[in-house]
Amino acid sequence: MAIQYRALDWKLLLAVAALTAIGIGLIYSAHHYSGSELRQGYYLKQIMWFAISLFTAAIVFHIPLKLFDAGSYVFYGISILLLISVLVFGSTRLGATRWFDFGQFSVSPSDIAKLALMLALARFFSYTRGSPLSGRNLAASLIITLVPVALILKQPDLGTSLVFFALMIGAWMWSGLSPGYLALLLSPLVSLIASADTLAWALYFAALLGLIFFLRPGLIFGSITVAINLACGIVTPFVWNSLHNYQRLRILTFLDPGQDPRGAGYQIIQSRISIGSGGLTGKGFLNSTQSRLEFLPERHTDFVFSVLGEEFGFLGSLIVLGLFAFLLFRMVRIALRCRSKFSSYIVFGAATIILFQVFVNIGMTIGITPVTGLPLPFLSYGGTSLVFNWTLIALALAADNAWQEY
Repeated sequence: MAIQYRALDWKLLLAVAALTAIGIGLIYSAHHYSGSELRQGYYLKQIMWFAISLFTAAIVFHIPLKLFDAGSYVFYGISILLLISVLVFGSTRLGATRWFDFGQFSVSPSDIAKLALMLALARFFSYTRGSPLSGRNLAASLIITLVPVALILKQPDLGTSLVFFALMIGAWMWSGLSPGYLALLLSPLVSLIASADTLAWALYFAALLGLIFFLRPGLIFGSITVAINLACGIVTPFVWNSLHNYQRLRILTFLDPGQDPRGAGYQIIQSRISIGSGGLTGKGFLNSTQSRLEFLPERHTDFVFSVLGEEFGFLGSLIVLGLFAFLLFRMVRIALRCRSKFSSYIVFGAATIILFQVFVNIGMTIGITPVTGLPLPFLSYGGTSLVFNWTLIALALAADNAWQEY
């Protein structure tokens, strides 16, 4: 099908470009007063990666989606090999082996694996026999997801692994899984958390039994759900002991940052101070006190939203959130419009990835989600992340251009 450039969703494209431009400005501001020339030049690298992202997005946009469809499982297999390779040949920083270094540039194969899983799940649910929500198909999609997750946890990178689960759950929901049944499928995770306190777990388990009685999912499904939740409640101490020390500390600090205000809780506390001090309209561009005095760590990556909140205040933050909401609305609109199941799953999967990372990253800066290291799409510094997110947009635009194709 010929590409209709006039019919291109320019509003979506402009929203993403605006977010990227805002991100470059925030990265420049974050280290403007730094004594390190390397840090001062981060924004220049981000501009370069922006150009690379546009070039990559243009190529992806012009590739027929049917080629992605046909090569989905091959690409998935290549991504698994890359995840294995990075554990052997990758560079290690801060105790994590997640990157391939090429001179001054680094590439994270986990971003490639996100894209590969999105394509693999889209093809699986588009061509699966029988109901996509059958127990067999749900289990198969879980296995497809767990393979890259297991390799990413070996790096270790807990935050990125959560994106894969979000992508899988998004595919389930787009297949028609009701919120009630989704709650039952996810209930073992809640049981793991609730069982840390006996009373909380007892109340949760009573609520779970009430939900099962209300939904009436069937004797076998209901019995398995109850049995798994009981097992999860029993194994909680073992799961806790199996976590890395930094993972336990992140959970404890998330619950109470004041437990370690100069250590693990420092980032959250300083981030809250940054956002809160911005007030309604902020202190102005380049006037972030927390950045200038270097109180706020990782301000060009994980906590770039904190710089936004301090310099542009509540109104500036609201504008950025509005841009994210707008682009997600446009992407879901495209997903609903596509006649091809594969294209529809692709666009909704892309929207799921962006939404999840936005929620976790911003939630992290204000203390409602644990510190996971997930970047804020289009705003945080990072070449692979920026190229990856622009690739998602390119796929959405390509699906919109070919929405009439089956």
